Amino acid sequence: MLHDAPMAESARRPLKTRGRSASHAAATWLARRGATPNGISVVGLLLAVAAGACLLLSGGADPAADRTAGPGTEAVLLVAAAVGVQLRLAANMLDGLVAVECGRGTRTGPLFNEVPDRLADLAVLVPAGYAVGGGWGAGLGWAAGVLAVLTAYVRLLGGSFGQEQRFSGPMAKPHRMFAITLACLVGAVEVLASGSAGVALTAGLVVVVIGSALTCVLRLRAVAAGLP
Repeated sequence: MLHDAPMAESARRPLKTRGRSASHAAATWLARRGATPNGISVVGLLLAVAAGACLLLSGGADPAADRTAGPGTEAVLLVAAAVGVQLRLAANMLDGLVAVECGRGTRTGPLFNEVPDRLADLAVLVPAGYAVGGGWGAGLGWAAGVLAVLTAYVRLLGGSFGQEQRFSGPMAKPHRMFAITLACLVGAVEVLASGSAGVALTAGLVVVVIGSALTCVLRLRAVAAGLP
């Protein structure tokens, strides 16, 4: 969802939520109150940072951690992280609507569209790895974050060659954020039941890592096939 207008549809992520009347109403409401696409993009990043902070504070995945919060608080933090991730996605959808449908695109829009989005991926996925605990948990989080950024790089690389940008999965941004959201929600139940959300968060990150790696390979093959 680049912020420059007009913009080819091929450069916009296909989202069902974009066509909903509620989404357009929210974008119109924001635009009338002076919200800018760039500002909404920054808000999306801040929401991702807040979600990552909730993951770090939960401590729900490491039973050996020195905890100051009880299971109830940890569960609330995991649910808050899930909400933050989904609000981040909502902001990512609304910035494009305000830019294109409301005609508020700017020259620097493409930068604000891509850079905060990549930082937001790292802000969510890396803390999820540290929440798992141990050196391998941190490594898993960083692997998920780096591969998430790499999927976007391959998409933009194809666009730089004059090809249609490919938003295909199996682990595009909406898919990996769904995986982490689900992991947080399941983890909230798990921490109440067993005192640790490690299984849920680990499973979510493994799905993101494997799916993102496969997405990179498939997108690279498509880009290679489209070269003259």
